[in-house]
Amino acid sequence: MRKLQSFLCCLILLSIGLSTNAKERVYDMSKLGLKADSRKNASPVLRKVIAKIKAECEFGDEIVLRFSTGRYDFYETGADVREYYISNHDQSNPKKVGIALEDLSNLVLDGQGAEFIFHGRMIPLSLLRSVNCTLKNFSIDFENPHIAQVEIIDNTPEYGITFRPAPWVKYRIRKDSVFENYGDGWQIQPGSGIAFEKETKRLVYKTSDLHCPTKGIREVSSDCLNAPQWKDKRLIPGTVVAMRTGERPTPGIFLSHDVNTTLQNVKIHYAEGMGLLAQLCENITLDGFSVCLRGENDLRYFTTQADATHFSGCKGVIVSQNGLYEGMMDDAINVHGTYLKVIKRLDDNTLVGRYMHNQAWGFDWGYQGDSVQFIRSETMEIIEGVNHIVSIRPYDKEGVQGAREFCITFQEPIDPMINEKAGFGIENLTWTPEVFFANNVIRNNRARGSLFSTPRKTIIENNLFDHTSGAAILLCGDCNGWFETGACRNVLIRGNRFVNALTNMFQFTNAVISIYPEIPNLKDQQKYFHGGEDGGIVIEGNIFETFDAPILYAKSVDGLIFRNNTIVQNSDYKPFHWNKSRFLLERVTNVKIMED
Repeated sequence: MRKLQSFLCCLILLSIGLSTNAKERVYDMSKLGLKADSRKNASPVLRKVIAKIKAECEFGDEIVLRFSTGRYDFYETGADVREYYISNHDQSNPKKVGIALEDLSNLVLDGQGAEFIFHGRMIPLSLLRSVNCTLKNFSIDFENPHIAQVEIIDNTPEYGITFRPAPWVKYRIRKDSVFENYGDGWQIQPGSGIAFEKETKRLVYKTSDLHCPTKGIREVSSDCLNAPQWKDKRLIPGTVVAMRTGERPTPGIFLSHDVNTTLQNVKIHYAEGMGLLAQLCENITLDGFSVCLRGENDLRYFTTQADATHFSGCKGVIVSQNGLYEGMMDDAINVHGTYLKVIKRLDDNTLVGRYMHNQAWGFDWGYQGDSVQFIRSETMEIIEGVNHIVSIRPYDKEGVQGAREFCITFQEPIDPMINEKAGFGIENLTWTPEVFFANNVIRNNRARGSLFSTPRKTIIENNLFDHTSGAAILLCGDCNGWFETGACRNVLIRGNRFVNALTNMFQFTNAVISIYPEIPNLKDQQKYFHGGEDGGIVIEGNIFETFDAPILYAKSVDGLIFRNNTIVQNSDYKPFHWNKSRFLLERVTNVKIMED
């Protein structure tokens, strides 16, 4: 692990030291065997070109990998094969990668409006262990998405639901009479779904996650199917349903162990996981990055299987601005670290910690010199004092790749109460970022608008949260389920407009803004989880347009200010939320609420 950090440091220093002698090397794909709109398999061509770049370029060279405007098709055949362990995704390996960029510096990939179309189950693009790289001016999509979009044609209590799959959906009825959609090298039996209004592409009011049983399905015409066991009176004819599973094998773009990465004018139209997943990266800028449909006339209603963007264990500054996020099955942005659970105390300075969630393990957790703190899982109380890592190594594997457990030796003696029986987590404070999330549009998505869990400065301003379905903003923290850190100490939510959130109920949807750490034993908690005494969380100058009551929910916060906000009540939907309070506070102190 230290070797990787040393490598990146050397890479940065060499890039700076050689910048005066740097050459600009341009690799034009049209001159290297890949022309736009040719339908040629781009995967093996990219493998050769990337190998050529590595062979010819020196540290400090300015590298431009340039495409022409048009379509490029990527298939699994001839693609790079990698063993990647990706946070918050299914840890299935190996993985096929369309464009595998690794161990590079000063690279600009300029698509010039290129459309990258993928086939099968692939990671479209990965960027690993690289410094000062820019990805810009291209889009990512799949020819045949793994989500099956259907339109409800008829719905009766007696015969169930009759639906028509979208024209691009390949499907069949299995021998056990279950609906199955399929593609190149994959098949799926979707059992759940999300319902969209046909005209607005908003989620249908009060439908949340649908159960879509297809046992006994039969064809009733050349393009229509009847599912007699699927009965749901809320799904009127014309409703569009995205039928799906919970699988999330690959993100659209995977960033890992990078420093100073920029993405400009990049659009992801579909991915079978997150749109973008970044882990253990320092300084990421998204400008005009979007997870979105192909415009107003797109026949699709969905984008990604999970979050639009997700940042796990990153540091430095994350900037996300001027983006459009719509139709995804989770947050527009999720920023967090990962708690290791203490599973063994070896001596007064050494613990074994374990990644606990099945979709978050197999990659670095920390490095020598990192600052850490300990938290009691049951009450989510932080143990006073910061400690530092002297050494860290995998405990259940020879190397980090695929490891779940780490043996960590700390600089200072560990409090005797911290052991495998008491229920403690370890949080890495070094790998926590500042966040600037501004001037974005988040709309028509499932679950939540955004999620932030970092102790460093977080600014959420001038965004439009339009029909986010669940809560618009969530501040969380969980050392019991997802094991996602951590406490928010410095949050400013300013100048945003919230339009009709909470049309559906999902986890953490207690109000439009939900400050909701997972605390199994709140009654015995003595300290507070979120906030700071002098107003660690400030919500000001926002406009809330709502049909229902709840605006703010907060739990275990010390220092909360709500001021100069405007609440506009409308009658667009019938109120239904269980929370009838504008402001519902549980164990909150040093709070100031001033309504406009």
